[in-house]
Amino acid sequence: MSSNAQPVIAPAEENHAAPVSALPDEMRPARILVVDDQPANIQIVGAVLGKLGHEIIPASDGATALKRVALRMPDLILLDLLMPGMNGFEVCLQLKLNPEWKEIPVIFLSAADDKEMIVRALNSGGVDYITKPFNQAELISRVRTQLALKTARDQLKQLAEDKDELLGILAHDLKNYLGGMNMSAELMSRQIERFKDERMTQLLDNMIRSSSSAMAFVKEFLANSATDHGFTLKPIAVNLTEIATAAVRQYQEAARLKKIKIQTDFPVEAVLVLADIFALDQVLDNLISNALKFSSPDKEIFVSVRSAGDHAECVIRDEGPGFTVEDKEKMFRRYVRLSARPTGGEPSTGLGLSIVRKLVQGMNGELSCESIPENGATFIVRLPLSIST
Repeated sequence: MSSNAQPVIAPAEENHAAPVSALPDEMRPARILVVDDQPANIQIVGAVLGKLGHEIIPASDGATALKRVALRMPDLILLDLLMPGMNGFEVCLQLKLNPEWKEIPVIFLSAADDKEMIVRALNSGGVDYITKPFNQAELISRVRTQLALKTARDQLKQLAEDKDELLGILAHDLKNYLGGMNMSAELMSRQIERFKDERMTQLLDNMIRSSSSAMAFVKEFLANSATDHGFTLKPIAVNLTEIATAAVRQYQEAARLKKIKIQTDFPVEAVLVLADIFALDQVLDNLISNALKFSSPDKEIFVSVRSAGDHAECVIRDEGPGFTVEDKEKMFRRYVRLSARPTGGEPSTGLGLSIVRKLVQGMNGELSCESIPENGATFIVRLPLSIST
């Protein structure tokens, strides 16, 4: 006799189901997919859970179960382990491989009580394992627990999404306000230089520094938020030289104020790479900003673009303090402060390099760093060449 021929419910407990009125208030009717190659088993399990108001969706094999899930996702799956064709292990693994389905809780139902089978079932993605024959109270309790946990997870996920959406809106608005404040302060600073008012100049410098610090944090917060939430990049043929030129131009004034020279070595012809324009701009902006931030006056920064085989490279080299061995081990972690400190009081959130690496990897590229303590650092961004290059 196969395991599926075993009685599903222990006879002594057949009439012990809790009435609907006895269920807790938070127990809402759910959509439950019951997968078993024995129709009688589905009928019995469905009858027990149907009394509680749950919608029961039957499936007699693994392939049918996956089709049912694709049509409309259930809140919970009760899955037989030993079925002809696609067994319960394979069905569960298929569910967990799909990003849209992987959070559906799966309870295995099986007459097999071998410990190795149970461990294998849980390792394949199951959240619980019920051995046949079982009683109604056991089934209801296990189902109730998993549905309650799923409801709690869904609520937490919704709260997190609401929080991120609110913070994103606030950050975007704050970025616009800070940008206007910073630009106005810089314009005022240029105008007031002719009055030789040291006190006013100092106040404006404080305004520019404070707004710049806040702007840097907001920009990195937004970029980090995008990487955390599965941002979608749109790679197209982009002229790497053009993007690098614009990034350098953006920091020429800041470099002049710190008495730092930015030297460039760009080819005359276009170097087309497959990249997302926003992501590439963010990467080069961050790396050049860091090079400037950690360089002392009278030093130089070197930015170059070159083709190398089936990819292109943008190299940013500085003459700053470089990185220690300990720095290199943790430099791409989030919210980590390294040994070097900005030389002009610039902000350092500890997010930059973490974001840069995520963005580069998202464009199928590579980010590497070569550095010796007290001898500067060289960051190399490698991106695949566009076919049209």
